[in-house]
Amino acid sequence: MRAIVMREFGGPEVLRLEEVPDPEPARGQTLLDVRLAGVNYADVHVRGNTYLAPVELPCTPGNEVVGTTPDGRRVVALTQGGGYAEKVAVHRRLHWEIPPDITDEQAVPLALQGNSAYHLLFTVARIAKGETVVVPAAAGGVGSLAVQLAHRAGARVVALAGTAEKRRLALELGAAAAVDSSDEDGLAERILDAAGGPVHAALEMTGGRTLHQTLAVLAPRGRLAVYGFAGGELADIPVHTLLQKSVTAAGFWLPHLYTDRTLPLQASMRQLFDAVGNGALKIVSGGTFPLADAAKAHSMLNNRIGMGKFSLDTVTQ
Repeated sequence: MRAIVMREFGGPEVLRLEEVPDPEPARGQTLLDVRLAGVNYADVHVRGNTYLAPVELPCTPGNEVVGTTPDGRRVVALTQGGGYAEKVAVHRRLHWEIPPDITDEQAVPLALQGNSAYHLLFTVARIAKGETVVVPAAAGGVGSLAVQLAHRAGARVVALAGTAEKRRLALELGAAAAVDSSDEDGLAERILDAAGGPVHAALEMTGGRTLHQTLAVLAPRGRLAVYGFAGGELADIPVHTLLQKSVTAAGFWLPHLYTDRTLPLQASMRQLFDAVGNGALKIVSGGTFPLADAAKAHSMLNNRIGMGKFSLDTVTQ
């Protein structure tokens, strides 16, 4: 089969198309014929060896796919690596049959980005109707879904985005206000001004100074849900700040739900499918690239070019 293989860490150029053996499913796994592979910022961390889990070379990135099972069912799946390929083995608890009224392009972001947005908002930040929540990278894969899910839940969304075009999209998706995040200086003041004061909850995925600016806008007993450090700089959260405002700060990494026997992902996938099917949740596509052009998709993601979900087409050559 064809797959994207990394044999070294580095820039997008390390993503090369190769012929490799088909994967052999382990016990409890299903072999999928991949149709679309989702591209996520986590894959950028894998490529640069800054991922939250160890990465062994050679490596095929990719954590979510749309594919077909041996009996012909169309599914979306979480892959735990290996998704940038024509075939991948997935655990039986981590794939879900796609309803007939949902397209491959609509389904591909739901497993990883959709579940991440859902659980960041409702499991970690515990947002409620009438509250104000900050959503970063609001025109991206996770952000565009989080804006809509929070709005549907009756929350007031303050969206962060780096360009006027991205801020317009966030407002179209339901954000009450959109703030320029391209300059860290004064970000806290701009958020407070847009929100009309401190906020109840905030998502954060940039790290560094942006994390501290976001922490500063939380009201007493506010909740901070951290799910990345895309800026490349980890930052500590001062205990004094947490105590001073009784703030709750929690990290979130979706794979920790993969083995949860209460099946939280099953419940969230049902809600995500329903929302897409009835038109309440819009999937913003950033473009679909041939599998061989994985490096191009990563370059665009690195440079913050485009909006929404990037995917790799493993079928068309």
